[in-house]
Amino acid sequence: MSAKGWFAFSFIVFVSIRHSHEVLPSSQVLTLLRLKVLLNSPSLLSGLDNRSTDPCNMEPNGGFAVVCYDRSITQLHIVGTNPEFRQPENFSIDSFVTTLVRITSLKVLELVCIGLWGHLPGKISRLSYLEILNLTRNHFEGELPENLLSLSRMQTLILDGNNFTGLLPSGIGSLSSLAVLSVKNNSLHGALPDSLSELHSLRILELSDNEFSGDVPDLRLSDGLQVLDVGNNGLGPHFPSVSDNISKIVLRKNRFTFGIPEGVSSYNQMKTFDVSSNRFVGPFPFAMLSLPSLVYLDISENRFTGRLVEDAECNNGVVEFVNLSANLLTGKLPHCLLASDSTKKAAAVFSGENCLEDDERQLPISYCENEALAVGVLPARPRKLARKTSLVLIICGSVVGGGAVLACAAWFGVGKLSKTRKSMPSFAPERASAGYTSELLQNARYVTETKNLGALGLPTYKTFSLEEIKEATKSSTSLTTEAPSHRQMQLGRLRDGLSVAIRCIDLKKNHSNHQQQLRGYIETISKLRHHHLLSALGHCFEYDEMDDSSLKRVYLVFEHAPNGTLRSWTSGKHEGRNLTWAQRIAAVTGVAKGIQFLHGGIVQGLFENDIKITDIVLDHNMVSKISSFNLSWISDQLTKVHPQNQSTGSKGLTQRTGIKEHRDKSDIYDIGVILLEVISGKAIESRDEAISMRDQFKAAEEGSRRNLVDPAVNSSWSRESIKTMMEICWRCLADDPAERPSIEDVLWNLQFAAQGQEAWRGDSQSSDGSPISPLQS
Repeated sequence: MSAKGWFAFSFIVFVSIRHSHEVLPSSQVLTLLRLKVLLNSPSLLSGLDNRSTDPCNMEPNGGFAVVCYDRSITQLHIVGTNPEFRQPENFSIDSFVTTLVRITSLKVLELVCIGLWGHLPGKISRLSYLEILNLTRNHFEGELPENLLSLSRMQTLILDGNNFTGLLPSGIGSLSSLAVLSVKNNSLHGALPDSLSELHSLRILELSDNEFSGDVPDLRLSDGLQVLDVGNNGLGPHFPSVSDNISKIVLRKNRFTFGIPEGVSSYNQMKTFDVSSNRFVGPFPFAMLSLPSLVYLDISENRFTGRLVEDAECNNGVVEFVNLSANLLTGKLPHCLLASDSTKKAAAVFSGENCLEDDERQLPISYCENEALAVGVLPARPRKLARKTSLVLIICGSVVGGGAVLACAAWFGVGKLSKTRKSMPSFAPERASAGYTSELLQNARYVTETKNLGALGLPTYKTFSLEEIKEATKSSTSLTTEAPSHRQMQLGRLRDGLSVAIRCIDLKKNHSNHQQQLRGYIETISKLRHHHLLSALGHCFEYDEMDDSSLKRVYLVFEHAPNGTLRSWTSGKHEGRNLTWAQRIAAVTGVAKGIQFLHGGIVQGLFENDIKITDIVLDHNMVSKISSFNLSWISDQLTKVHPQNQSTGSKGLTQRTGIKEHRDKSDIYDIGVILLEVISGKAIESRDEAISMRDQFKAAEEGSRRNLVDPAVNSSWSRESIKTMMEICWRCLADDPAERPSIEDVLWNLQFAAQGQEAWRGDSQSSDGSPISPLQS
């Protein structure tokens, strides 16, 4: 039951006990007339014309009603119809509430959509008998008054559609009779108070469209809870704990990260389940499809895995809407979700952007398998080394049994095992603080895609000594000459022979007082391990020789990508060679996957990363990697201190939105700029150039697209592929951030372009993130 439905029910109950022969004291009639004047005499109060009016016996007119009991007003309902209406500037909310609280007998107060504005005065708590308060769709602002918590009889509190800010009061749990709490569509923020778990009478909790963060308090003791709607906030990472009597759960557009608990499949009263647009991982409990009351199911835009089977059971045609899109699902859609006969109503089913069989808009199954492994939800294959070890043990056992010939075989097997072990990469322990700090280990749960930091064949993150850094860079050269100086890296070689890229940040000029922020930056990049991110291997702090407490420089050590930047292979024409069309698609796909990880791979998410094509490097397998995670603090500080280091080629290209719900869209814009260069082969040096080329892409017809493509690849692309690439490019560059595609949509289109290219070329190479094919001269 929604908050609105609960209120309607309550209103019917109160109206049913209305006394039709009550005579109000003149003071209460005068108070109603005064309220009419303060509201600038709206037409819906036209029935209140003079002191002789008997409000208790007026027929409700749809927008105004009064209910009386024992010669007192117990209910007042004033409901407008225009949510945009705002009382004029001479309106005073303080005068209005001061007049209103003279009706001390009020139990139900409904003031909806009548243009009230200003801060809600705390004196409203003088209505000590109040049980239902509904102030929906007005223009209240500021924090919720703490005095509301003194209304101990409150059962229903609805404040939807206002501009309330601040925190939800920490003592909200003191309203022990509260059954309905709804504050949808405000600007409340911060953590939800733990005292919510003390509302044992709670039936409806609707907190959607705010800016709440953190986990939802444990609500299992509210065993009558029917509705939990916290959509479009920043909540997470854990799935909320609720009782199994719940009938509606809406968690869409939050930051929930872990899996769905198995107990959800036993919520037999569940009608609506919406967890779309989160970061959930792991197997989805498809047994939910057979829940007897389920009508609406939306799990789209997550990382759920699992194999669907055709003979899975559903709830006998009760379900009406199912959205499984943009996950990592395999198999076939169950027959029960499709129209099997005329007696059952077919559900509206959406399943695109998975790896399902016999369905359109699907990705290769290898994509889902690889991504599932990346998020750690599929078992890893047994290692060959383990199998060989078992083989040696068997052979050795046979030797003990007694045969010289088998003894020789065992010797040969051991020799082969030894050779295998020697071929595996090993990393000698370092003297300087190898491994993670205790704080980093405590925060390891924030990494969701790569739990094993050695999974990419890289050494463990460590702290280097200054001597090691100097030794590694004694004959170094610059690796990224196209980038501004504060983004440039130098080639170095560690003592074990490993080639690394080292970035030096000079903190001489007023940076030493930002050590805490710098350490936070370093802690963040130490966690970022992904196939398409240039992984950090360690750092080194250099302190001032005269003041050992003053930080002078910091060195960041990254893995080395030896094949230069993406720009050097497109507009730069690397040593007379360039990337083929299929290689370019794969390179940008890698960039998109790296950005997807930055947005969703850690709980807090990294947005507005200011990624440029000169930040994209190619490793020894020609896999594209993002080399610069431009976190806001380090970027702002460097640009303040070194304004001369700002590259003219990057000026004005990145479009920061500054809007919470669109903060991922500046990175989408960056992908669009990278696509411009990759497609055209021309370096984009300004925002004006980007807009001009975007408009050309958008207006291009079938025959004119060839003139916009890099001539170096003009004969190697399919029409369908270039059409898809150009379309997703100009969509990424839309002026309105809300019109730009999601990162999942970008990835799907890039995969689609790659598949179209493969079909045209008859090429068997997959573009699901595997290395780019060998270069062509």
